[in-house]
Amino acid sequence: MLESDETQTKIPEPMVRTAGGTEYSWCRAVPGGTGITVLSLRLCNEPDISVLEAALSRLQVYHPILRSRIHFDASCNTFYFATPCDPHVKIQSFDLQSTSHILQSFSDDSHIDPSHILLEHELNRNSWIRNDDDEDGDQVDRDVFFVSFYTISETSWLLVFRLHTSACDRAAAAGLLRELLEMVGGGRINTAEEEIEMGNEEKQVGIEDLIPSGKANKSLWVRGVDLLGYSLNSFRLANLNFIVADSARHSQVVRLKMNQDDTDKLVAGCKSWDIKLCGALAAAALLAARSTKPFPDHQREKYAVVTLTDCRSILEPALGGNHFGFYHSAILNTHDVAANDDLWELANRCYTSFSNAKNNNKHFTDMNDLNFLMCKAIDNPGLTPSSSMRTAFISIFEDPEIDESNKLHQEIGLVDYVGCSSVHGIGPTIAIFDTIRDGCLDCACVYPAPLHSREQMQELIESMKKILADGSISLQSNS
Repeated sequence: MLESDETQTKIPEPMVRTAGGTEYSWCRAVPGGTGITVLSLRLCNEPDISVLEAALSRLQVYHPILRSRIHFDASCNTFYFATPCDPHVKIQSFDLQSTSHILQSFSDDSHIDPSHILLEHELNRNSWIRNDDDEDGDQVDRDVFFVSFYTISETSWLLVFRLHTSACDRAAAAGLLRELLEMVGGGRINTAEEEIEMGNEEKQVGIEDLIPSGKANKSLWVRGVDLLGYSLNSFRLANLNFIVADSARHSQVVRLKMNQDDTDKLVAGCKSWDIKLCGALAAAALLAARSTKPFPDHQREKYAVVTLTDCRSILEPALGGNHFGFYHSAILNTHDVAANDDLWELANRCYTSFSNAKNNNKHFTDMNDLNFLMCKAIDNPGLTPSSSMRTAFISIFEDPEIDESNKLHQEIGLVDYVGCSSVHGIGPTIAIFDTIRDGCLDCACVYPAPLHSREQMQELIESMKKILADGSISLQSNS
């Protein structure tokens, strides 16, 4: 009888795997404030919390990494993902009074929309920072997935997903939104159990284990030369002027929006030059930054651009677009920029240098190098200008997210949403998360404050927007 009771109460051991190289670098970065991914949904209909929790439980079954916990073993300096068998999710709800109390703590930003303030609040809620009660330098197990629900008013609510970036890159966050809409708005929750039994659960594996054979090969000599080149170049890089470099930092967001007509002209300009939107956005940001410097127009400054590319479709085996985890890789390029450079010529330079590097497999061959340098900068912030931990001026994605409003949006009352990640630890001066939504460009631009001020970054974004609009008009008039 005792033996039977022990069998019945035995809890299955969680599945454990060691974090891959890229995942390890994110596990190092997030406690410092970079890599907290947030997806916020502004709603005009109050959702049923129990229905939401049921849907999120199903998502944790389909995507096991969402129910994982991160553990750090100090004895071997290694991070592990421990994935229990059963889903566990609990939405933390804030009623109108609690939400108002949070908003009041941001009195300096009272002129900003409450949903935007709460987005920034979530970007800076760091559940992965080491606490004093962590024994022997080990982190206690931390969930990778948190959900908060805010009541802004009697007609407005905010649902926020906060995730560890090692478990959820931008593509996965977009997939999370799509799947949640299908479940809650499309009524798929009741059929989820049948799908689970069919074995739809994703396999967890780091990106390094899926790189096609031979694509990441690099000799020791070449690796050493590249590491030296990256390191020496970093001392020559320009940046925006720092406002306050010696204070604790947090992430803030400004949004760059263009109407459909301006977006169409911009996209048409990219097509006429046979480049992607990332080239134009990077060029506009570089020109906007250069215009803030009191130098002669012809004088050039060197800026670094990090372009992130989603590798899912080119891995072996290839992964689906919604496969959760971090499967982006970075390519770093530098560009000499003068104030009188032409937008489209610079955009062509930015995109061509990225494209050539990608064709030469730099997104695979340099993956370990960039991860290594990222961790070194975390350990030695003094190696960066003013100990700012800025590793590039801008980070941008190769392709924008494309989204169109549909009846599922209407069913749940989705008014607006923003997806982005924090950057106030190590990272770029500005990270751009671009979406073309209903034909209109909408970018969440994240930056570290008070290293940079909201006013400074708003001016930069307005300058970018003007450069893009003027450049598109000029291109049309000359064609």
